[in-house]
Amino acid sequence: MGNIRNKMGTFIVVILSLAFMLFWLFPYLYLISSAFKPGSEVISIPAKFFPTHLSVENFSDLFDRIQVFKYMGNSFITAVLSTIIAVILGSLASYAISRSGAKLSVLLVVLVLCLKMIPTSSIAVPIYEIITNMGLYDTRIALIVVYAAINIPFVMWIMISFYKGIPISLDEAACVDGASNFYTFRKIILPICLPGIATSAIFTLLLSWNDFLISLLLTSINAKTFTVGLSEFLSAYSMDLGPMCAGAFIFSFPVIILSIVAQKYIIRGMTAGSIKG
Repeated sequence: MGNIRNKMGTFIVVILSLAFMLFWLFPYLYLISSAFKPGSEVISIPAKFFPTHLSVENFSDLFDRIQVFKYMGNSFITAVLSTIIAVILGSLASYAISRSGAKLSVLLVVLVLCLKMIPTSSIAVPIYEIITNMGLYDTRIALIVVYAAINIPFVMWIMISFYKGIPISLDEAACVDGASNFYTFRKIILPICLPGIATSAIFTLLLSWNDFLISLLLTSINAKTFTVGLSEFLSAYSMDLGPMCAGAFIFSFPVIILSIVAQKYIIRGMTAGSIKG
């Protein structure tokens, strides 16, 4: 009797999980379906989930009207380089804060949390003025620097919890053996914290990849990212949903692949960061 109840309970949990998964995935599945519909069917009323026939009309319109490869290249370069900078500086800074032992470190931790909570929209105008005065408007360098600066507090917030879970005795033993702080971090602490590094790098990459506001303010032609380029199909007088769906599918596909490949690293990193001692 107990085995039957356990099987029934497992069956109900599986059914509910599948229902919630389909409900959560429905908008993205509808996006994929709309990307392969003829242009007239995308805005048809009543809406149909499945296309009457598969069409690449939306993809051809997308590539004809915007520079897809250029915008994708700008998004990729700025996201990857800013992630590298943010992870390196953020991991080093958070290690120094967690190992300083000074009363000031508590204030710095609070400051990091405060910086993480500041919405990007509230500092967008000052960022625009600074970048413009420096002559970096519409350059990849501007996006890389701004993305890195915005995401460093996020990296520090994640990595501080990992460093607190590593016994200070490891640092003390390395110091007794004559190792410098940087050597201790590079050879001892960093290998232990690789799950945290991977987790912060993946999330930082996704934040930079999906950004729209900063790219909209700081670019016009040369450094325009794909998110801004895709918004050209939306105006006050028209809304071309077909190419937008095709572009959204192309832009989100690398993120889906990255999430699937890096899923075990994200879970391992989040689990490791929750263990203290």
